[in-house]
Amino acid sequence: MYIKIKVHAGDKKNLLKQKTADSFEAWVKAPAQRGLANEAVRAMLAAHLKTESKKLRLIKGATSPAKIFEII
Repeated sequence: MYIKIKVHAGDKKNLLKQKTADSFEAWVKAPAQRGLANEAVRAMLAAHLKTESKKLRLIKGATSPAKIFEII
């Protein structure tokens, strides 16, 4: 299953909002440097989906605000 997510890095709060069944929008405190925002989003998404973060793989968008994760 693929999950689309739009990320706003460097925000004042951590928030995850579900738009549709397979798309989310996330605001994270972590900066968009060295993959910190990607890891913060992965952790928030895993908590929301009640799965381990290692079961979420970043497929597309490592350096972009628009990302696609795969649940493996």
